[in-house]
Amino acid sequence: MTRLGIGVVGAGRVGAVLGSALRAAGHPVVGVSAVSEASLERADTLLPGVPVLDVPEVVRRSELVLLAVPDDALAELVAGLAATGAWQPGQIVVHTAGRYGAAVLDPARAQGVIPIALHPAMTFTGTSLDLSRLVGCTFAVTAPAPVLPIGQALVVEMGGEPVVLDEAARPLYHAALAHGANHLVVLVAQAGQALAAAGVADPGAVLRPLLTAALDGALRAESASGGRDAEGEVTSGAVTTLTGPVRRGDAGTVADHLDVLTDLGVRTGATDVAASYRALS
Repeated sequence: MTRLGIGVVGAGRVGAVLGSALRAAGHPVVGVSAVSEASLERADTLLPGVPVLDVPEVVRRSELVLLAVPDDALAELVAGLAATGAWQPGQIVVHTAGRYGAAVLDPARAQGVIPIALHPAMTFTGTSLDLSRLVGCTFAVTAPAPVLPIGQALVVEMGGEPVVLDEAARPLYHAALAHGANHLVVLVAQAGQALAAAGVADPGAVLRPLLTAALDGALRAESASGGRDAEGEVTSGAVTTLTGPVRRGDAGTVADHLDVLTDLGVRTGATDVAASYRALS
């Protein structure tokens, strides 16, 4: 691709890392917006030497604007910049919100920009560790058909794997990722909390081999199933990897689990643990 002057709007955990990855691919970063102390520190660490500017100036200087702001702030930001005439014809505008496709950029598109939605299926720390995690990471790419190759090329330059996703599928895609990643963290924390209450000194050490094996088996089964059964119905290969009392139908054991987890909630206030166990069982 032609080298593009990149402007990063939002030096959060995602924006600073993706800006650094694009810079490593040869694109100069011409400006970054950062307000909080944490974002200023990330900009200084991951984008050293890049001037910190206000948002309109970042947009003015850029051939490609990377919008890495919270989902709920994105539409208002795009519309606000359009109202001031900040967008430039031919400018590429990329946002990283998983929830939205390219349509949220319509106010900018009306002023001649090239709209692209790129979402990495990855959790970010906002440090240089994330740069290596981008290698092989799947990015959902949503854009008008003629400009899809631009989005795909940007992903490849960052070391990722582009997957084209329809505009209408973005909310369900994002819900699936949030359910899998965020609630996995919750389950691990709840299991660790229960083990600690049982007197286990290092819950993480106990859980690590068990959960690593369970996650690996579930992901392998999901890949093998392809998400659909022989009749073409949507399914989950992870079901075939389940073990334990629920799978075996040991209702007495499940009832005992609920009793002790409910008691844990009474003693510690962790009432969410029994509720999660009941719902997922």
